[in-house]
Amino acid sequence: MQPTSAVCRAREAHHRALAATAALPNARRVATLAAAAWGKEALLAEKREARAAEARLLRKSATIVHASMDDRLLSENPDLGFADR
Repeated sequence: MQPTSAVCRAREAHHRALAATAALPNARRVATLAAAAWGKEALLAEKREARAAEARLLRKSATIVHASMDDRLLSENPDLGFADR
């Protein structure tokens, strides 16, 4: 399972706080690098979430179009063409 952008941003903030309070330079460096990695993951998660939202919207609109086509297939006179084709 992939983390959400909110989880990534929370982890980034956590590691930035650790870096700010670290007494040792090496610990500060590791926490800063971890925060940067979580920031990059958050950007990827935001893109992933945007694509998923767009896909949901497209599926929803395709369902609406598909439902209107089903109504046309229930014509009592299927041999005749439709005016909008």
